[in-house]
Amino acid sequence: MIHPRFAPIVFALFMAFFMSGIMSLVVTTINIGLVDDLLLRWLVSWPMTFAIAFPTIMVVAPMVKRIVGRLIMQELPAEE
Repeated sequence: MIHPRFAPIVFALFMAFFMSGIMSLVVTTINIGLVDDLLLRWLVSWPMTFAIAFPTIMVVAPMVKRIVGRLIMQELPAEE
């Protein structure tokens, strides 16, 4: 098992993997349509998008966490 201190990195890794895969497939399909070599073109573009997505998530995720923390209302104390 992986030590909990690596949770942000593991989260970013999986988030980048799935999001870059989905987004590169969608954008590739939009740009070239449903062509015979769509799968090959997508598999060529996916690693490039992952290489951008992973470090971006590592930098942006802490900022997003702070923003969300400021926007979410803290629990109100229970009335007696």
